[in-house]
Amino acid sequence: MASRDARLGVLRAADERERARNLRPMSRLLPYLRPHRRAVIGAFAALVLAALMVLALGRGLQALIDYGFHAEVTTPLDQALAVLLVFVIGLAGASFARYYLVAYVGERVAADLRRDVFDNVLRLDVGTFETTRTSEIISRLTADMSVVQLVTAASVSVLLRNLLMLAGGLILLIVTSPKLTGLVALVIPLVLVPILVFGRQVRRHSRAAQDRLADVGAVVDESLVGVRTVQAFGQEDRISRRMGDRVEDAVRTTMKHVRARALMSATVILLVFGAVGVVLWIGGVDVIEGRMTAGELSAFIFYAVLVAASAGALSETTGELHRAAGAAERLFELLDRRPVVAVPAEPTPLPEPPQGRVRFSKVGFRYPSRPEQSALSDFDLDIPAGGSVALVGPSGAGKTTVFQLLLRYYDPDTGTIEIDGIDLRRTDPAAARRRLGLVPQDPVIFSADIAENIRFGRPEATDAEVREAAAAAHALGFIEELPDGFATFVGERGVRLSGGQRQRIAIARAILADPPILLLDEATSALDAESERAVQTALATLMENRTTIVIAHRLATVRHVDRIVVMDHGRTVESGDHATLLAADGLYARLARLQFTDAGEARAAE
Repeated sequence: MASRDARLGVLRAADERERARNLRPMSRLLPYLRPHRRAVIGAFAALVLAALMVLALGRGLQALIDYGFHAEVTTPLDQALAVLLVFVIGLAGASFARYYLVAYVGERVAADLRRDVFDNVLRLDVGTFETTRTSEIISRLTADMSVVQLVTAASVSVLLRNLLMLAGGLILLIVTSPKLTGLVALVIPLVLVPILVFGRQVRRHSRAAQDRLADVGAVVDESLVGVRTVQAFGQEDRISRRMGDRVEDAVRTTMKHVRARALMSATVILLVFGAVGVVLWIGGVDVIEGRMTAGELSAFIFYAVLVAASAGALSETTGELHRAAGAAERLFELLDRRPVVAVPAEPTPLPEPPQGRVRFSKVGFRYPSRPEQSALSDFDLDIPAGGSVALVGPSGAGKTTVFQLLLRYYDPDTGTIEIDGIDLRRTDPAAARRRLGLVPQDPVIFSADIAENIRFGRPEATDAEVREAAAAAHALGFIEELPDGFATFVGERGVRLSGGQRQRIAIARAILADPPILLLDEATSALDAESERAVQTALATLMENRTTIVIAHRLATVRHVDRIVVMDHGRTVESGDHATLLAADGLYARLARLQFTDAGEARAAE
């Protein structure tokens, strides 16, 4: 066992080294540049123009020292100043164009990539979110995207500019003094070594730092979402300590990244400027002995400093690129994920007009996050168009799983599920879901106004239709009592509404969608007795001529459905109406006795 763990550790380390060795993830950003090719070309032209102007200053400096200071008149100096001003104005204009265009391209690339990643995440199957933390995805879309945006908007431009300066400076160094340039060339291999060695560490530590930041985001997300529970149990101090631990982990990991970058930059600066100092001493001796002019040495100094500064900036920018490569890799991992529940190459259209027939045949299913536990086993369910069925049973019996599979959040491992005679695997999931109206036990209310939340069921609905849906859900009364009526902002997750009000908004949303199949997950569980009776009446009207499947926890709410299906351990154990199941004295009768004081009272509830 120990030897196997050791081998796994070696393999993981080798994988990390391979990841740190290349910048391949950055190359995947190139397709995002194509739509903005004109801005890219303009930015590159401005960058080249600015670099050429900076390089030309060295030749001007040489001419000024060798000729301008020896003249008896100031004309050469006047001309030099005029030329310098022209170059400075041109340099300023080119720099503005470069900065603006590069920033524009960076913003557009980041926006397009963020949109693509988010669109892909929205279409991933629900099973993905059982194994991947939501805060991890948020971290990638925010923190990692910010890193990529910074690099594409600035660092790449700096890299290209310094590459041009380095290349142009080296050429002019050769033209100015081949002898001194040869000495400088000896230093270049020494500079590349720390860039390669430390660059790998920088990228590895950068990815680890992004992972630790995601851990911090996870604690923040969970704690703020459950802040009422945290305070109710007096666990503020413990959560604070947990947050502190995650922050310290993030700081330690980030400092490893910073240390690697600092060592790389310091080593490069030491080698480059130390070598430049030695080379300049040799050049000074040549000037004294007449082997080169003072102007040539000045130009050489100018280009040597330019080359040294460019080399140092390249080491810094390389560190940024490695960090961005780690962030880009995490983003493209999300972009490359494909949903297990996919749209068929040639989806079969559902019949029109919709009928509403639902059929489960020998369905078996295990959740991806719990493969050892069967959620449904050999499950059968056949509901005719317009029929109503209630699913009852103890917790974990598989009732919610039936809804999850019908909504095609997952595909069954065995068996088939059909809507109107069409196997769900053969049709587009979006088309199938449009025929389903869901009212969950814990409704999702978006951070918007009431009208927008109701209209989520059918975005094109008119104000009058929204109002009718609210009235049918017995929500119009409390909505009109609010200060802004349908325009009232409900807060994040609907925190400004009571539980019953949120439930009625969700019911109105389903009513507005007008689906042929209704899925009601104990839709009245959060209502008081008066509101429950009114909503039950509205639901009874809504259920007419529609197929309805109800998950029931309170048996008194499902006495009038066509059929009650009793589930246990993912199987159907009983089926019939309320009176028949009570008389059978099976699981349903036992559940009824737990909810009523005695069997007589349960029968009286018929």
